[in-house]
Amino acid sequence: MTTFFSPCAESGLRLGLGGAPLGNLFSAVSDEAARQLVDAAWSSGCRSFDTAPHYGHGLSERRLGDALRCRPREAFVLSSKVGRLLLPDAGAARAQHGYVDILPFRQAWDYSASGTRRSVEDSLQRLGLARLDVAYVHDPDAATHGDQAPQVLRQLLEETLPALRQLKQEGLISAIGLGTNDVSVVLEVMAHAALDVLMLAGRYTLLDQSALPGLLPQCAARGVRVALGGVFNSGILATGARSQAATFNYAPAAREWMERTARIESVCQTFEVPLRAAALQFPLAHPAVEIVMLGARNPAEWRDAQAMLEIDVPAEFWSVLRAQDLLPAEAPTP
Repeated sequence: MTTFFSPCAESGLRLGLGGAPLGNLFSAVSDEAARQLVDAAWSSGCRSFDTAPHYGHGLSERRLGDALRCRPREAFVLSSKVGRLLLPDAGAARAQHGYVDILPFRQAWDYSASGTRRSVEDSLQRLGLARLDVAYVHDPDAATHGDQAPQVLRQLLEETLPALRQLKQEGLISAIGLGTNDVSVVLEVMAHAALDVLMLAGRYTLLDQSALPGLLPQCAARGVRVALGGVFNSGILATGARSQAATFNYAPAAREWMERTARIESVCQTFEVPLRAAALQFPLAHPAVEIVMLGARNPAEWRDAQAMLEIDVPAEFWSVLRAQDLLPAEAPTP
């Protein structure tokens, strides 16, 4: 099996560090705290790291580059994204798109060939590195672009992907993929173009298996390796339904998700399985899924996720979830 995310296979750790919190998502973290998080992940055996210009308007890329630049370059896998350019603007708001205390830039959508090349080169400048292992096309979906989505898709196929293939030939990137939470746009792109990898957020989780029937089998058949983000669906699968602040897809969780989560929690209590353990272990059982990218905010959250992956979950637990229609019959389980 081709791997794009685990250069250090002997560690066996299928957990990567997602860089959104390093860009001050929702609340600020210091440079020192960001470095401590990356160091803790590295010490645990993590060798896969993801970031994007979007995350703090370059702040996540800068911090991740500072923390990784001293490491042997062949020892880790690093991904970033294209689609948004950062334009200097001294008057730019310091809080945008859910990020706080960000760098003084404003975003401009640009999926053109020239914009794609500039995006990769700018990311490498912020990272202080000479190449990316993976470049994802970021958020080319209808929820993000509305009526412009068909034009974005056409430009992605005609300009963005060819530009990334050229950058791959030049050695600036090694693999090409999409980074999105929209299953349909991935299927549309895969109908016309080959991808190496996919970063899929929130669509194959203990709560939401919308990627299971159509997308993941195609990925497995075509050798498209999948990195999953958002396996806690932005919070509810970490906090549980009893939390008044439970969120699903970065918004207050709707009643149907609260009720479904409560039913899953009931089964967890019966088998003494932490909800977080079930949420982390379930998606890794699919043969197309290579790694989970975790947006930990601090070393304690990272260590907790490690511990959840090591918990022995009995096979009967998954059988009961299926019997109660909380998992599809066709969903692979650990």
